[in-house]
Amino acid sequence: MKLQLAQVDARHPAARAAAAPALRAIDLQVAGGEQLAVIGPSGAGKTTLLQLLACALPPAAGDYRWDGQAPWRLPTRELHRLRGQLFLAPQVPPLPPRQRVVTAVLAGRLPAMGLLASLRSLFYPADIPAAYEALARFDLDDKLFERVDRLSGGERQRVGLARALLSPARLWLVDEPLSSLDPTRARQALTTLVDSARERQVTLVTSLHQVDAALAHFPRIVGLRDGRIAFDLPAAEVTPERLQQLYAQHEDELHGAAAPAMPGEPVPAPVVMHCR
Repeated sequence: MKLQLAQVDARHPAARAAAAPALRAIDLQVAGGEQLAVIGPSGAGKTTLLQLLACALPPAAGDYRWDGQAPWRLPTRELHRLRGQLFLAPQVPPLPPRQRVVTAVLAGRLPAMGLLASLRSLFYPADIPAAYEALARFDLDDKLFERVDRLSGGERQRVGLARALLSPARLWLVDEPLSSLDPTRARQALTTLVDSARERQVTLVTSLHQVDAALAHFPRIVGLRDGRIAFDLPAAEVTPERLQQLYAQHEDELHGAAAPAMPGEPVPAPVVMHCR
C-alpha cells in the first residue's frame, strides 16, 4: 500500500468553497508499513492532511494516488471499499455516550462485517476477549463493560485508539492522540500504536503537538507550516534549528510539548532548551 500526493492543494473540511487552501503544493509519498509523525504549529494543516489521506475530502488541485489509483475517480462503491481499508481516529472519538466500551471497541471491525452481523454486534458483542485484550494494551481492561459517558476524556480517547487494534485497516490515520493524556499515558499510547502497527505491517500516520514524543517514537518526521511541507526527514536529522524555524512565532507550543522519557528509554534531545 503506497500513498502519493503530487502538488496537492486542499481546503479544511469546514471551509467555504472560495476559501484559501489549508494545504498548498503538497508532495508526499508514504510507503506501506511506514510510521511517520506530522508536526507543526496550530493551523499548519495537520488535520486537513489526515482528512485528505483518509479520502474524507478531495484535493482542490493536484493528484492523490492510493496504490496507483485515484480514489476520487473511482465509482462510489469502490471508494467506500477503499475507505474500509483505513482507520481514521479523530482527536475527539465519535463514541455514542450510552454505548458500552466493549461495543465501542468492537466497532473497529465493522468495515469487515456484513449488515446483519454489524447490527447483531450492537446488542451481542461477538468477541469480548479481543476487546478485553485491546483495552488492556491501553490499561483500560477494567472499563470493558462501562458506559462511555462515565469515562474521563483521556479514557474515551484511549478507547478510540483501542479500536484501531481490532480494525482490519492497512492504514491508520491518528489525529492528536495525546491531547487528553498525561505524560505516562501518552507514552503508553504511542508505544502501543507504533509497536502494533509494526507488528501488523500497518502504515501509521499520526499528527502530534508533542515534538519530543514524535522524535522519540517515529523514524520519520514531516514538518508542516502554513499549509506547506517545511521538511520531511528522518527523526535523527530534525535539528533544534529546524524546529525553531518551524515553530517561529509559536514557541509556546514547542516549549509546552516535551514529555519525559520512560525509564530505560533513550532520552530525546533537549529541544526546548536548545531552541531558547
